[in-house]
Amino acid sequence: MGFDDKFENKSEEFSGKAKETIGEATGDDELKNQGAADQLKAKTKQVGEKVKDLGDDIKDKFTK
Repeated sequence: MGFDDKFENKSEEFSGKAKETIGEATGDDELKNQGAADQLKAKTKQVGEKVKDLGDDIKDKFTK
């Protein structure tokens, strides 16, 4: 996973956390849920990238 992807995913995760916190503080359930969904989306992307990296590592070990 490239640095840009990691940065983008972490930014999306932190943005989601901020939305969730603001939604919780203001009683805005829609914003709170939106923030939770953004965090889940970012974490899912991170897991996907890690699986992809692991696949590349395994491929490299068998092709050397």
